Amino acid sequence: MTARYHVLAIGNALVDVITAAEPAFLAAQGIPKGVMRLIDADTAEALYGAMGPGREISGGSAANTLAGMAALGARTQFVGRVADDQLGRVFAHDIRAAGVDFATPASTGGAPTGRCLIIVTPDGDRTMNTFLGACQELSEADLDEATVAAAEILYL
Repeated sequence: MTARYHVLAIGNALVDVITAAEPAFLAAQGIPKGVMRLIDADTAEALYGAMGPGREISGGSAANTLAGMAALGARTQFVGRVADDQLGRVFAHDIRAAGVDFATPASTGGAPTGRCLIIVTPDGDRTMNTFLGACQELSEADLDEATVAAAEILYL
């Protein structure tokens, strides 16, 4: 039997929001330069409001890995949770446009779609502030056992 997917990945469905800022911005927000930290919903909202204009790019390591594999011709599927909100629609569009199957239904009434607020300073250093949001609502019920079993590779 031929596997339906070369690679099936389960991971955090995140949208990166990337902006440029001076180190003084980070200091004013009380964020050490160059760190990666997990943040809560209130901190994410406040930081997003303080950030300058940014670009939204779908991310998350598992999703990014699959996008690269799909570009090389692999059949791939991503399992991860987004919310039924603007960033959730951005993520779903981007990953599908990259050639990755994505069928996990968006959640409603819970946490918003996860995001990584990335602040890039003039020296190119990235400071990453990640709010997992709806990613944490992914459950065993979102997995189709037969599809997982039929994949050649399971990427976690």
